[in-house]
Amino acid sequence: MTDSGEFRLPAAVAPRRYRLALEPDLEALTFKGEVTIDVDVKTPTREIVLHSVGLRIAGARAGTELLSVAADEKKERITLSSSTPFPAGAAAITLSFSGAIAEEMRGFYRSRYTAADGSARYMGTTQFEATSARRAFPCFDEPALKAVFELTMVTPKDRLCVSNMPVVADDALPDGRRRVRFAPSPIMSTYLLAFAVGEFDSIEGKTADGMPVKVYATPGRAELGRFALETAIRGLHFFGDYYGIPYQRALPKLDLLAIPDFEYGAMENWGAVTFRETAIFVDPKRSSIPQRRRVAEVVLHELAHQWFGNLVTPEWWSFL
Repeated sequence: MTDSGEFRLPAAVAPRRYRLALEPDLEALTFKGEVTIDVDVKTPTREIVLHSVGLRIAGARAGTELLSVAADEKKERITLSSSTPFPAGAAAITLSFSGAIAEEMRGFYRSRYTAADGSARYMGTTQFEATSARRAFPCFDEPALKAVFELTMVTPKDRLCVSNMPVVADDALPDGRRRVRFAPSPIMSTYLLAFAVGEFDSIEGKTADGMPVKVYATPGRAELGRFALETAIRGLHFFGDYYGIPYQRALPKLDLLAIPDFEYGAMENWGAVTFRETAIFVDPKRSSIPQRRRVAEVVLHELAHQWFGNLVTPEWWSFL
């Protein structure tokens, strides 16, 4: 299959690292953020083109130079223009932006659930495959344009934040919120970045060599993920042997997140796999053998993607 160049970003610039900071407001259903993208300029250019849809860009700069921003809503792109060409080599661009936490289940969206007391509660979570990372932050949103991601989230102090990588810093802020910083990710595609903020309970197990594997769920429901947890631990061992590449060579942990509102069965975000609750929960007293088999199939399907899909990724969506 041949793809039209009309839908591909210009090849002059490629990302190397994202330093992304986000501040969600789950009450107002908004978020704001800033991203600095380290890029490799392959040929001198005055313009850098990347993806953005539904975001308000407050400003863009390269060092101290302000860049002009032009949006192409049809192609879901923005073009950053400089008065002088970017020379070939390393550069960095910084964009400040804001947006709405979506009600539809793509991008950065709100998921609703009912607490034990009957009250409505909310969490924020993500679904970026195929092309919805651009709804959460400006980025080079093509699967072949892999980069390292360094994520920082500012959240209410009574909410837990989970992402692809482990937390390396969790600091209280004077206004009562907390700043959570995650370790840098391996080189990966934008659609595999994931984060969730909300109220979570968790259960934990370990692989034979001590790597933590957790299941996160809304309060009081984590134990329903016990079967999925045990299946995941066995699956990591199997796939590591099968491919000859231990999972831990790329990531130091694996989290499985049960999301109340989720469009697909599951999504293979690297190190932070998200699931529809019915695709991960097993009630040991009520669940049938076919239901357990279905949960095992979904969990192992997503684990297989940690190797093919995540470690090795299609160059373009037509190769799926």
